[in-house]
Amino acid sequence: MAHSPYSPAPGTSTLIRDAAIAEPERARRRTAGMLRQHYGASPHWPALAQALDPVLDAFTPGRTAAAAETSTRVLLDLLGWNGRILTSSRLSSRPGRSQRLADLAAATGARSYLCGTGGMGYLDQTPFAVQGIDVTPFRPPTCNIWASGRRISALWALAALGPDAMAARLRALAADHAVLQPAA
Repeated sequence: MAHSPYSPAPGTSTLIRDAAIAEPERARRRTAGMLRQHYGASPHWPALAQALDPVLDAFTPGRTAAAAETSTRVLLDLLGWNGRILTSSRLSSRPGRSQRLADLAAATGARSYLCGTGGMGYLDQTPFAVQGIDVTPFRPPTCNIWASGRRISALWALAALGPDAMAARLRALAADHAVLQPAA
């Protein structure tokens, strides 16, 4: 079987920047259709659909990284976030899953690393501790809209609430220090 010049041989590790979308135009059409199907009846869909056009356009070059970066930037723009986005490929880090994450967190000046529930199962906290970085497990809140947080997505919240309301709720959540607690 021949391999794309953009794809490594099966069974090898692939960096996100090197990952290719197998059928970019088909993936774009299917994604657009699924988004319409799942969120098309929501109150904020018309504005959200327009905002997602650049994400769908990012499928065309066939690069996973382009689609991922564009979708992240669109989401952050919709929420009014004004920070700076860094790419890990431009930061110095050592190999090894936990060591790399700790190095990247240190390179950004982080004092805490927010880790998903799946990652807490494999993350070695030692490299973080050596660099003075707390590891904080992400625990979704359990009240109001967040009660079903494991089943919703940022797109669902944007379509249902709208960007302004979602941004306000996220700011309130960030201000609630009880939500984020350092890992033991």
